[in-house]
Amino acid sequence: MATNAAAGRTEWNSGSEAAESMVLKGGQAVMGHDGKDYSAHDLFQRVKSRLRAALGEDVFNSWFVRLELEEIVDDVVHLSVPTRFLCSWVQSNYGDKILAAFKAEMPGTGRVVITVRVNGQARPTISHKAESAPVAPAEPQAIATPATPRVPREPAPATGAAPRGDALSGSALDPKMTFDSFVGGQSNEMALQVAKQVASAVNNNTVSFNPVYIHSSVGLGKSHLLNAIGWAAAASGEPKNIVYLTADHFMYHFINAVKSQSALSFKEWLRRVDLLLIDDMQFLQGKSATEFGHTLGTLLTGAKQVVCAGDAPPRDLEMLDERVRSRLSGGLVVGINPLDLELRKAIVTRRAEQASARFADAHFTPSVIDYVARVVVSHGRDLDGAVNRLLAANQLTKEPITVQLAERTLADLVRARDTRRVRIEDILRIVSRHYKVPRNDLLSSRRSRDVVRPRQIAMYLAKSLTSRSLPEIGRRFGGRDHTTVLHSVRKVEQMIKDDGDLAQEIELLKRMLEE
Repeated sequence: MATNAAAGRTEWNSGSEAAESMVLKGGQAVMGHDGKDYSAHDLFQRVKSRLRAALGEDVFNSWFVRLELEEIVDDVVHLSVPTRFLCSWVQSNYGDKILAAFKAEMPGTGRVVITVRVNGQARPTISHKAESAPVAPAEPQAIATPATPRVPREPAPATGAAPRGDALSGSALDPKMTFDSFVGGQSNEMALQVAKQVASAVNNNTVSFNPVYIHSSVGLGKSHLLNAIGWAAAASGEPKNIVYLTADHFMYHFINAVKSQSALSFKEWLRRVDLLLIDDMQFLQGKSATEFGHTLGTLLTGAKQVVCAGDAPPRDLEMLDERVRSRLSGGLVVGINPLDLELRKAIVTRRAEQASARFADAHFTPSVIDYVARVVVSHGRDLDGAVNRLLAANQLTKEPITVQLAERTLADLVRARDTRRVRIEDILRIVSRHYKVPRNDLLSSRRSRDVVRPRQIAMYLAKSLTSRSLPEIGRRFGGRDHTTVLHSVRKVEQMIKDDGDLAQEIELLKRMLEE
């Protein structure tokens, strides 16, 4: 392998030399290994299929989705990627595999050259003559432009499909989640205005509140606001390095970078962003949480905007280092309150209008909108789901959308309306107070009896009263394995059968949590 730093490209050379000059673009024919003629585009698709089969779906989607064929010059295949980081990663980890895949489909392949697309655009392709000639003056200038991860400037208009995310661009932004589609009200007005201010500041290359931390229970619009900030900041017309990551996404790719001994490159890439959006902070833990703390400090020192979201205030994120919680608390912390009746009506009205625009015969009367807003009180996703249910019932049965139809279709949501949503944070608080055990001890590794039993009861209550999975509960209880949670649940279930006093005690705790 040889690297041409001036031209910003990496080559893998098998040793063969071209006898004559031949340049093929994507639609031109080339002979494959089976003697048949394929377009260069089709040949590249066959190569990508080989890579997908050899490396697996996850690896392929992370590193090869944004690999593009520029041209084939003699025995040289020219590929391009959008970022230096991706170019470096692919060259060091998969260069030989790419060359082998091309040689399997096109035996005459001698080299593979990977270049960097500048600002998401294909750089000028390199002809056979250009390779042997001195590098043009414009070439280093183009490559000198930082090619760091970016999100698309606008949602895809025709298909409505979200842009694909990978390890370099972060998670995909949802094109439906913009400021235009966000329904504001008294419950979320503060968070909405803060989000708009942040997006405006990023567009003006300034920083207002930093960091910003948005918290609320599930389904109240945290993720929507983070996506909206990303879209608004990317639509300014000026290139911005914007990265949206869920905590799980951050952890997954950081761990992979550590395993592949490329953690330094991953850190450097992350610290070059202009706007970092981190969602679901409550799932961040372990070394990834520590690394996030370092990244946060670096970005804040460099006056780069950071916006985070989680289901609890920073002080309640026990899995994070105290310094990280302090940094988050030292910025702007804004909560989103449960949706009030007026806001729920506004959301249902907006969703009903969108449904009626798609289906002319779908008519939501004011009485139906009022009914849905009154009985579905949990969160915004349930409101969306309620409208979708009514729309589906109307289209499939041709029955008009009435209150009677809503009563039948939304019966399960109506039954659950009076049931208070219990959070793991509530369980930890109540159990800690009831058994006089410090909250931190419940999350610690202490094994004394006065701590173990309340911890097991808390895990049992979390499994009984919340919709969290066993791995999620384990993460919230100090990063424990799901088998530990399962053991605790079964242990408490057996103790309830054997000990009537304990059964009454746990029922009391349940009533305290549901009040």
